[in-house]
Amino acid sequence: MYTQHKQIVEQAWTDRSMLADATVKATIREVVEAVDKGQLRTAEPINLENSEWQVNEWVKKAIIMYFPIQEMRTMRSGELEWYDKMELKHDYEKLGVRVVPHAVARYGAYIAPGAILMPSYVNIGAYVDTGTMVDTWATVGSCAQIGKHVHLSGGVGIGGVLEPVQAAPVIIEDNCFIGSRAIVVEGAHICRESVLGSNTVITGSTHIIDVTGNEPKEYRGYVPPRSVVVPGTYTKKFPAGEYGVSCALIIGRRKESTDKKTSLNDALRDFGVSV
Repeated sequence: MYTQHKQIVEQAWTDRSMLADATVKATIREVVEAVDKGQLRTAEPINLENSEWQVNEWVKKAIIMYFPIQEMRTMRSGELEWYDKMELKHDYEKLGVRVVPHAVARYGAYIAPGAILMPSYVNIGAYVDTGTMVDTWATVGSCAQIGKHVHLSGGVGIGGVLEPVQAAPVIIEDNCFIGSRAIVVEGAHICRESVLGSNTVITGSTHIIDVTGNEPKEYRGYVPPRSVVVPGTYTKKFPAGEYGVSCALIIGRRKESTDKKTSLNDALRDFGVSV
């Protein structure tokens, strides 16, 4: 359906002088409109059972090139004033999205019907699926992919990525619970039904250590399905001595009996941990 759009975007990416052409501008705007409506995604699942995703680089290229073709302008709301080139999302009632003041989502971010935005921020290229709550002062960065019935608790920071275009965005799959002040950045992938305890930090290089077996098993930038994760430390030697370095610990798997809507405390209580 978007074969011609992709071809034009790839050509313009190679030759930026094409951004002056009206047809190219229109094509880029059509791609961003499709992202805004959820018809195109910067990354999409190709096998959810195995948590396999693909990055749509050409869509990210279109979003990047959308910036230079937009004009800066002043925007006002009463005494408040902004100066930017990006529109905000509107018509939430028509979209079926509950939006609490002062939540902000940029045009080019898809918010599915049934999602709830508490006072929060969702950036361009992001995808927030149905039934998900973006809680107070949580942020969803550019191109981040948030699944169905996810709870991003207060102050959660989901990182964004536009460049490099081949870089995978942060992915939070269906039914995950991300605890307050947790941070997930650098294209980290949190698989379905996982629970991250409060203040857990997951980056592309964070040591994610599964301590549930007789021997530790380590991941980087990837949390397996149904994992229950809490902040931890491991000992690392430096010239000046040995010190504790932050990591994330997988302390168990979410039990089938643990309801997907359960509180964070209930999920952690199964493993004798309070965070």
